[in-house]
Amino acid sequence: MRLSCQTITWGGVVGDPVGVTSVKDLYYRANGPTETALRDVASAGYAGVELFDGNLVAYEDRPEDFRRLLRETRLELVAVYAGANFIYPDILDDELWRIDRGAALGAAFGAEHLVVGGGAKRARGTIDSDYARLADALDQTVEIATRHGLTASYHPHLTTMVEGPGQIVDILSRSKIGFCPDTAHLTAGGGDAVELVRRFADRIRYVHLKDYTPDPFAFRPLGDGIIDLAGVVAALRVAGYDGWMTVELDEHDGDPADAARRSREHLEELLACS
Repeated sequence: MRLSCQTITWGGVVGDPVGVTSVKDLYYRANGPTETALRDVASAGYAGVELFDGNLVAYEDRPEDFRRLLRETRLELVAVYAGANFIYPDILDDELWRIDRGAALGAAFGAEHLVVGGGAKRARGTIDSDYARLADALDQTVEIATRHGLTASYHPHLTTMVEGPGQIVDILSRSKIGFCPDTAHLTAGGGDAVELVRRFADRIRYVHLKDYTPDPFAFRPLGDGIIDLAGVVAALRVAGYDGWMTVELDEHDGDPADAARRSREHLEELLACS
C-alpha cells in the first residue's frame, strides 16, 4: 500500500461563494496555499497527494506550474475530490459538468481516482426517491470517471443523506460506484469502520483515514482518537487491498505538517504489524 495525504489540513475546506448563484462553479477548495501544502506533504514522507477539484481548477490556465510543483516535491497526484447535491434534477447537469471538469484536470495531471461525496439533505427530510436519484447520479459519475481513465468512489460523509451504516448499505446496493471508506466519518455516523470495510471489501477502490474523538467532537491525527485503525488496516490486508491509503484530516488546531508526519508514522507502524 502507498501513502498519500489530502491538502485539506492546510486551512480547512471552503466552497466558492459564486456557487450560491452559479452551481456549476461551486467547487470545494482547501483554504491554504497549495504550494506550501505539497511541500509539507512531501517533507512528511508521503508519496502522493489528493486535492479538491477547486484547487486543481486554480491551475487550469497554468498547468505547467502544477506539474513543476509535482516534480519538485516528487509527489504523485493520486485523486481529485468533488461533491454535489446530486438529488435535484434541475441542477444536476451543471453539477456533473463541474465534476467532469475536475476529473479532466485530475486525469491531465496524472490522477488515478475521482472521489465524490454528497447527496443533499432536504429541509423537510430525505425521501426514498432521493436515494434513487443519488444512485443514478453516482452511476453517471462513474461514466465521467471512466471516460477520463479514473476510478470513481463514493465517500459517505456527515451532513449528507448518507451518514449511517443503513444509508451506506442502501446507496451501495443501488449504485455501481466504488466505496471510499473514511474511518472517521463512518465512526461518527454511527458505524463500525472495521465491519464496514469487511462488508464492502469488494467495493473498496480507495481509502481515506483519519482518527476521531466523540467528546469533544473532533477529527484527529491517526493514533489520537478512538478508532480501531489497526483493525481497519488488518481488514484491508485480508481483503487484498493494495491501493493508496490517504490521510484526510480536516482543519487541525495544530501544525498541519506535524499532524501529517505523525499520522504517516502511525500508519507505517500499523502496516508493519499487520
